[in-house]
Amino acid sequence: MSRHLFVSDTHFGHRAILSPRMQSPRTFASIEAHDETLIARWNAAVRPEDTVWHLGDFSYRCSEDYARSVFGRLRGRYRFLVRGNHDRISVRLPWDGIFDVARVAVPDPATGTTVGLFLFHYACRVWPRMHRGDLHIYGHSHGTLPGTATSTDVGVDCFGFRPVTLDEIRVRLHENARSLEDGP
Repeated sequence: MSRHLFVSDTHFGHRAILSPRMQSPRTFASIEAHDETLIARWNAAVRPEDTVWHLGDFSYRCSEDYARSVFGRLRGRYRFLVRGNHDRISVRLPWDGIFDVARVAVPDPATGTTVGLFLFHYACRVWPRMHRGDLHIYGHSHGTLPGTATSTDVGVDCFGFRPVTLDEIRVRLHENARSLEDGP
C-alpha cells in the first residue's frame, strides 16, 4: 500500500548549510557526505510506490544538472514540491506538481479516515480549516521554531534527515502538546 511522506529543507548541494555560522548547522564532514546521507535516508524511508511532498528548499547553490542527478536517485512514485525561498533551480526538476501552498487529504492508517493537511514552507499561526481539524506542517525554520499540538516542522533537521509519515508527525504533535501542557 502506498503512503504519503513529508519532508523539507534538504538543501542538496548547499555547502553553506554546514557552516557553524548557520542558525542550525549540519555536522557533516562535507556537502558530499551530507547529500549522500540524505539520499540514503530518503530511500530507506520511502518505498517506490509512495508519494512524497517536499515543503521547500530542495537544493540551493548547486548546478541544475547536480540537482537533477540527486532528484533522479530519490524514491517515490509521485513527488510534489511546495516551493520554498531557495527553490530557483528546484522548480525546473520533473516534479509531479509544484505549488506555493497546498491542502491535501491523506489516509490516516490509525483511524481509517482522512486527515486534512495544510502544507506551506513557512509556519503559520492560523491556517485554513484549522477549526475543522486540519493540521499544518511546514519547514524553513530548521527545527528552531517550537511546534504546537496541531502544527510542526517536517524539515530534515527535525526528523533524522529523512521524510516522515503521518504517524510520525502525529507522535511529534502529541509530544508538542505534552510539552505545552508541562510548560517551561
